[in-house]
Amino acid sequence: MRNHSMGLLFALAFSGLAFAQQTAATPDLSGVWNLRGSPQTRFLSWGFMADEPPMTPWAQEKFKATKPSFGPRSFKDSNDPVNPTTLSAVGCFPPGMPRIYLQPFPMEIIQSPGRVMLVYEFNHFIRQIWTDGRAHNTDLGNTWFGDSIGKWEGDTLVVDTIGINDKSWIDRAGHPHSDQLHVVERVRRLDPATMQIDLTFEDPKAYTKPWGGTLRFQRHPTWNITEMVCEDNVNFDEFLKNEEKGGK
Repeated sequence: MRNHSMGLLFALAFSGLAFAQQTAATPDLSGVWNLRGSPQTRFLSWGFMADEPPMTPWAQEKFKATKPSFGPRSFKDSNDPVNPTTLSAVGCFPPGMPRIYLQPFPMEIIQSPGRVMLVYEFNHFIRQIWTDGRAHNTDLGNTWFGDSIGKWEGDTLVVDTIGINDKSWIDRAGHPHSDQLHVVERVRRLDPATMQIDLTFEDPKAYTKPWGGTLRFQRHPTWNITEMVCEDNVNFDEFLKNEEKGGK
């Protein structure tokens, strides 16, 4: 019994040491983040780039049919599938990937060996990015956020996402995408308080060439992810109060 106990203690100690070594060797992205205030923030809250993305004729026709509630071509009779106030009675659908980054709510990154989890305050959607070397899981079919796997390249987490369904818009401006959308993210911390995500989108059915954008997020050590329900925008008012205070 004593030898068994000593062996168990040794195994636990070895596991703890391995965990500490892996954690020390991996950049830390954990914390609560939100889109950083900058001269570009107003633009970046509805799209990923200043110019119109290079749409195919198929995407152009789809784009003409969208009626966003925000941005340069906003409509009072919006058909935005995410907006709970839309008049087309289709609101509160998931924003999907990558649009989730443009929803004006913070997100929390929870990091552990083999996996990075993103918990979005907006309706508490969760993304799991597997960093344990596994291949994409294509058995589940297409989903709102797709299947994400990642790897570390120095201080940068490179995330590859496929298997996204075509039910969402790629941004809040109404640009469409197909189920062929392939998203690559390069995530890294610029300093203790700033994180940058460079995104590249490939979708041969909807866009004539790859395109994307860059987002910067600010870390908020005193913030917590709180309850948010699509039909209840109370927390959006709280979010605006925090923005007015400088996000401190």
